[in-house]
Parts: sequence; structure tokens; C-alpha cells
Amino acid sequence: MKTTLMLLSATLVGSLLQAERISLTGAGASFPAPVYQQWTYAYTAEGEGAAVTYQSVGSGAGINQIKAGTIDFAGSDAPLTAAQCEANGLVQFPMLTGAVVPIVNVPRVKAAQLKLSNETLASIFLGEITNWNDPRIAAENPGVKLPKSLPITVVHRSDSSGTTNIFTSYLASVSAAWQTRVGAGSNVKWPVGIGGQKNPGVCNTVARIRGAIGYTEYTYALEAKLATVQLADAQGQYQTADKAAWPILGTTYLLYRKDLAAERLNALKAYVRWCFEKGEAQAIKLHYTPLAESVKAHVVSEVLK
Repeated sequence: MKTTLMLLSATLVGSLLQAERISLTGAGASFPAPVYQQWTYAYTAEGEGAAVTYQSVGSGAGINQIKAGTIDFAGSDAPLTAAQCEANGLVQFPMLTGAVVPIVNVPRVKAAQLKLSNETLASIFLGEITNWNDPRIAAENPGVKLPKSLPITVVHRSDSSGTTNIFTSYLASVSAAWQTRVGAGSNVKWPVGIGGQKNPGVCNTVARIRGAIGYTEYTYALEAKLATVQLADAQGQYQTADKAAWPILGTTYLLYRKDLAAERLNALKAYVRWCFEKGEAQAIKLHYTPLAESVKAHVVSEVLK
């Protein structure tokens, strides 16, 4: 009898503790999802703070959900303006930086073997270069055995995407034709190509189609074992995505509502501080770049105080 009462008491205490633990729900960008999911799992497993989850639904969907107040925080790689944040009662701050890379599925072409100039890359996504045996691609890749006749299939995001914002902003900055005809943003009118949902959808589509080219966050390319492309830096030197001079970098942001209940806001701030203090090693392992110390210090002192 005594043992039974003790067991019931322990169960009751455990249930009460579980009920008292705050659960925070986040959703949004797929760009940082690999590290966000590692962070939320590790933080929740420690058991000292809130139980945190994050769903990879795309930046646009995350922003819509935080505006509607259906989640506690959102992730986005396409930052809102100060006016947009004010109008929607939102607070926004940076979390970390990552690389966006072109990925290809071209027979016999290995990772970081193919080189594409900015002009050639833009021309491919504009639909002006349509075959992998195009003389412009061949001229930039002497010694690379390109297919004699293989059509290029452009793959892009079909959802509102911060990764798309990063990639198209880069193309707009290096190609006047792209800037004039397409521009930059989370949603653009693609001249050619087929769409995939979120970063994994683009990777899966590129992997499935011979001759495909797309773009994704670097970690997804590695996980999918897809060949990445070398791009030229500002000095015209070709770089791989694991080099400091890689030209397509984007910052991912976290957003929360100003009217978030005080206890939930405090729990969220504690989680973000943990990410900055204990999560950076995991971010680096997954090929993301932590914020500069000065930026992180500003966020901690001004937002997380």
C-alpha cells in the first residue's frame, strides 16, 4: 500500500511539473531549420527551460503565422522592414548566417568542380542558356567533361522563401539583366523552371532530374550529396562554399510579437540566450556562421535584457 502511494505521488508530481513547463512553438524558414531543430531538441532535453519546437514551413508561412499570433516565434531569411514590424507589433533580430549555393545534377560532374561566372549563372536562370554543352559554360570549365547534349532544367522554390530572397538579391546585384527582368524577393516571377517546396523540395527535384540546377542552403546540399558550383568572389577568384569569400550569404532572423505573454516571452529570451551561449558549436558543425560578437552583444543587451 505504501509503495503504491509513493508511486502515485511520484506520478502526480511528475505530471504537475510537466503541466507547469512552458511549451514554445516556432515555425518559418527552412534555411536555418537544420540548426534550429538541433537547438530545440538539445534545449528541450536539458529540461531546465521551456519545451521548444520548430517547424520548417518557409519564411512566408512563418511570417503569416506570427502575424496571426498562432505561434510564439517565427524564422525568416527575408527580414521585414522596421515599418512592417511596427505595423504588425513584431520584434525582429538576427540569429545566424548561412550560405546559399547553386546545386547541379550533371553526369560526371563532382562537387565544386563546375565553375560558373555571375553572367553565366544569371543567363541560366533567365533561360538564355539552355544546354550544358553551351560554349559559355565550356569556356569557363576547361578540362571538365560536360555532356554533349543535355538540357538544363532550372529548379526554384515554389513557396515564399527567404532562401529565394537571398539568391535573387545576389543575382540582381551581379546581373543588370536579372535586376531589370526579374528583380529580388521572396516571391519572383521566374522566367523558366519548375518549383519545389522548401529547401528539401528543391534538393529532391534536382537529385531526380538529370541536367537540373537549383539553389539551396549549404547544409541541405551536403546532406543530399549534390554537387555544388564554384562562384567568383568580388576579386574574380573562384570559391567553394566553405571559403570565407563565398559571395552568397544570408542572415536568418527571429521574430516574436510584442504582445506575447510575459512568462512566454521570458522563456523565449532564455532559449535564445542559450542558443547564443551554447549552440554556436553545433551551428559551426552544420556549416552556419554565428553572429559577430558585437552584433550578438547588441541583441543580448537591447532585445534579450
